[in-house]
Amino acid sequence: MRGVKQADTKPEMLVRSALHRRGYRFALRRKDLPGKPDIVLTRLKAVVMVHGCFWHQHAGCKDGRVPGSNIGYWSPKLRRNKERDAEKQRELEALGWRVHTIWECEAKNAKVLDERIKAISP
Repeated sequence: MRGVKQADTKPEMLVRSALHRRGYRFALRRKDLPGKPDIVLTRLKAVVMVHGCFWHQHAGCKDGRVPGSNIGYWSPKLRRNKERDAEKQRELEALGWRVHTIWECEAKNAKVLDERIKAISP
């Protein structure tokens, strides 16, 4: 697990690159916000969370399923990730931030990613 990157992952880099191409300027992982969002668009009062399909259990995605082995370990761990995501989203929204989630599988598809980025603008 030590080898699993938490920042600057390939999906995150794809999203950041796409945002930058569209002219957005942003901050990364602001520690003063709940959950240290991956991307913070301060002028739009919006945050973008780039979630890995496996680690955050993307419903309906082939990569978002619990492994068949060692279920006693993986099930609670992955469930807690989802609970934490929901908690942090509620906290951010209570502070007035708009929260956008872009999944790993969406970031890999340029057309879908472009549509998701268009939705960020108010």
